[in-house]
Amino acid sequence: MSNDLFGEGGGQPGQAAAYSPLAERMRPRTLAEVVGQAHLLGPGKPLRVAFESGRPHSMIFWGPPGVGKTTLARLMVEGFDAQFIAISAVLGGVKDIRDAVVAAQAAQARGRRTILFVDEVHRFNKAQQDAFLPYVESGLFTFIGATTENPSFEVNSALLSRARVYVLQALSFEELGTLVDRALETMNAEAGQAPLSFEDAAREQLARWADGDARRLINAMEIVAESARNARREVVDPAWLETALSQSLRRFDKGGEAFYDQISALHKAIRGSDPDASLYWFSRMLDGGADPRYLSRRLVRMAVEDIGLADPRATQLTLNAADIYERLGSPEGELALAQAVVYLACAAKSNAVYNAYKAARRYAEQHGSAPVPLHLRNAPTKLMKELGYGRRYRYAHDEPHGYAAGEQYFPDGLDAVFYEPTDRGLEGKIQQKLAFLRELDGHSSKRGPRG
Repeated sequence: MSNDLFGEGGGQPGQAAAYSPLAERMRPRTLAEVVGQAHLLGPGKPLRVAFESGRPHSMIFWGPPGVGKTTLARLMVEGFDAQFIAISAVLGGVKDIRDAVVAAQAAQARGRRTILFVDEVHRFNKAQQDAFLPYVESGLFTFIGATTENPSFEVNSALLSRARVYVLQALSFEELGTLVDRALETMNAEAGQAPLSFEDAAREQLARWADGDARRLINAMEIVAESARNARREVVDPAWLETALSQSLRRFDKGGEAFYDQISALHKAIRGSDPDASLYWFSRMLDGGADPRYLSRRLVRMAVEDIGLADPRATQLTLNAADIYERLGSPEGELALAQAVVYLACAAKSNAVYNAYKAARRYAEQHGSAPVPLHLRNAPTKLMKELGYGRRYRYAHDEPHGYAAGEQYFPDGLDAVFYEPTDRGLEGKIQQKLAFLRELDGHSSKRGPRG
């Protein structure tokens, strides 16, 4: 069982051992003590209704670290008078599931419910997740899973369909401030020394540093308090706070939901032509530890997908920025990437080539066996020429406007229009040219107009 928000362990208020971590000593014993998640726990909200009804149901808590997933699961033990069994998907396996089933059957025989809590449920493979299904369906236990990953992708559809998903949110700045006050109150009541206080600026700095993670905040406060008292300090200012924590890293899960949410936000801000928001998300990802090389690859993708021929310079500029980063490294090379971010955001946008490519791929899959027309085939040998390869091919450079009006380049019987340029940027010029060429096709006796 992982030590989630406010730790693990049971007992009544005041029973936590003096040597227990501060997070455990502050663990809420009632819903009223929980900070955050008002959208689920407020009056009339779904999770509060579930508690008040006395009828537990299987559910999955999805949210970032340190927002109360384990705490809520444990509160259900008292709310529903149930046996609580916790399994960590990181450390557990099928054997733990079997042991839980045996314990649940024994409790059922005594007329008691069982709540089975699986932390990091997305770490279980399909077979392990399937092992829960018969017992969830039979009502042997109420299943509660906790995950930091999107359950739509990480939890089997069969299990997902039998559990209600509750989305937990990172704590707000104000909610983290409330926890700072509670932590100080708890520590000062226990210390038997002069009370410790935080300057307002240090309090705000710590709340920002926690970045929505209550567990991170409380653990940091315990470290800071111990350092301050060892140094005989009664007031924590921002400089001391920075020294005590020694590092100030944002929460950034490089392979998880938060990572992909942020790269999605960057991509959408660039596509939406907002250079300021684009720079914000780019800077936030760098601040959180994202690999600049990964970001440079994504920027090249954005240039190709969302700008394309509306401004072909965007692709080259982004490639150049990636090369500059390789030459200079951090932090100087990141300025070149920031320049690319701003250029991409301000450039004319078009996904016409992107759409044309996807349509052409589908069309090719449907008509992949169509033979190449004889006049388009290469004729390097006498036999091929005798068979008609290359016959009546029209050399475009010898035609008016450098264009063989009415010539057919598709296989016989096939014809389609995939690329429809926009009127934005360079594509506006391309649009005009293609319209002119199609007009020439319409006047040619070789072939009717396309499109």
